[in-house]
Amino acid sequence: MDISGKVAIVTGGASGLGNATATMLAKAGAKVAIFDLNEKAAEAAAKELGGIACTVNVADDASVEAAFAKSKATLGPARILVNCAGIGPAAKTVSSRGMHPLDKFEQVISVNLIGTFNCIRRAASDMVEMDPMESGERGVCINTASVAAFDGQIGQAAYSASKGGIVGMTLPIARDLASVGVRVVTIAPGLFETPLLKSLPDDVQAALGASVPFPSRLGQPSEYASLARQIVENQMLNGEVIRLDGAIRMAPK
Repeated sequence: MDISGKVAIVTGGASGLGNATATMLAKAGAKVAIFDLNEKAAEAAAKELGGIACTVNVADDASVEAAFAKSKATLGPARILVNCAGIGPAAKTVSSRGMHPLDKFEQVISVNLIGTFNCIRRAASDMVEMDPMESGERGVCINTASVAAFDGQIGQAAYSASKGGIVGMTLPIARDLASVGVRVVTIAPGLFETPLLKSLPDDVQAALGASVPFPSRLGQPSEYASLARQIVENQMLNGEVIRLDGAIRMAPK
């Protein structure tokens, strides 16, 4: 798919992987809608990229519905969706502080997994109403999982479950939408220089980077964005989960 002139929605687009992807799409000529819970950051990002900002809680269906309606009314229906919104609080199943709080587990599943699926179903609903392009394609949905889907560490039961769910639903959704020309691909990043990791002490960041086989460093958000662009532009990428991790396999802790 040629990105130029297409409408793209990026959830979590105000920072980190989402912002890098939104920036890449805008530079490639897309009209970008930034979906983010942080209203001020979303507005600042949208202003810089010449797009629009939508304050969205992806765990709340009414919020997501309103954001899609605003984006469609302002920019038109989206051909591209990139799901980057997510959270990752850690807690052991049982620890000295007691059992893993069930509400925290539910929150992570609601934001990361259900939020991703909700955005896919709404984006795909608009895509199938659009005329196919010359290639027969109508749109593409890109999701963000994590290597934690495969190599979950101590304290990551909720996070790994949510990201594992994204991995697991990639192929069936791609098969659901194949007949209408909508592709679905998931990226599973390893250790990336996101706002969360950048908040750690420098020596911790260095140690994490050194644990990556090659290149022995933290991934850059621009590298995630580069893969997202390739997915959009390469029509044969469909129904796949791509690890973007420098060959790391996470230790238990």
